[in-house]
Amino acid sequence: MTSLPPATLASRESILSAFEKFRDELDDHNDRRERLIKVGFLVHGPSSRDITNLSKKLIFLLHRTVTEDAGESEDRVLGLRAATRAKPKLSEIQSLFARLREELAGDRFWRYQRNVSPGLQEYIEALSFAHYLEHKTLISYEQVQSTLTDQEGVPYFVLPLEDYLLGLADLTGELMRFAIASIPRRGGRQKASDICSFVRACKADFEGLTPYLKELRKKQSVTSQSLEKIEDATYAVVVRTSEYDMPPELLDDLVAQTVSRAADRSSYGDEPRRKRARDADYDTDDE
Repeated sequence: MTSLPPATLASRESILSAFEKFRDELDDHNDRRERLIKVGFLVHGPSSRDITNLSKKLIFLLHRTVTEDAGESEDRVLGLRAATRAKPKLSEIQSLFARLREELAGDRFWRYQRNVSPGLQEYIEALSFAHYLEHKTLISYEQVQSTLTDQEGVPYFVLPLEDYLLGLADLTGELMRFAIASIPRRGGRQKASDICSFVRACKADFEGLTPYLKELRKKQSVTSQSLEKIEDATYAVVVRTSEYDMPPELLDDLVAQTVSRAADRSSYGDEPRRKRARDADYDTDDE
């Protein structure tokens, strides 16, 4: 057997070495991607799925807080109570982002952004809902970024504008649920009207950005459905209550019945099937 020339052997070894390096880089990439998406917290650390789960549970906690005692407290007090109860879970989620910092250091964040985005958007949805309940305003980009920053003011990563906007777009669905649940309660009709105006303004503001963000354009259709459901319910209440002159407590009973029928006709809760299935998975945990 003829031996290969030294130059050929050196070339072959260099090629093999290069491919081994590529192999190691791909293995590292796949392992990190799996950790970021779905690997359990107790095994390798936090994942985007852990953040999504906790954020969803926080949203349910906020809804429970503002509906359980709605008849006993003022709206301002309820909002402050909800925001106070949300802080421990928000801190827990933020600590998970802090622990992901090393995995997402430098340019890695942009390489794995698609793997982190679902959890980040769910977190922004929960954070913006808590902020609205307390302040009745939309949380700003700078305020969200500040929650993803260490004590020295250094961000764990630069918050993508796309994730910020998509998280806020999801907020409109939670506001729809909040508005319809509030209508039968004292002061709920005015609250629903305020939320309706707020969601309408959000939709109008987002509309100018839809040509630049494909996903935002898709979510705008869901926002339109949410807005329509709020409008249908509030319109039905205004029409029915204008027909009667009765004490407030009897009027509240009539409103409750009207809202129930309006919600059925407008298919309240008729979100995309995948979204409903995902929510069902999380609606089993107490705060």
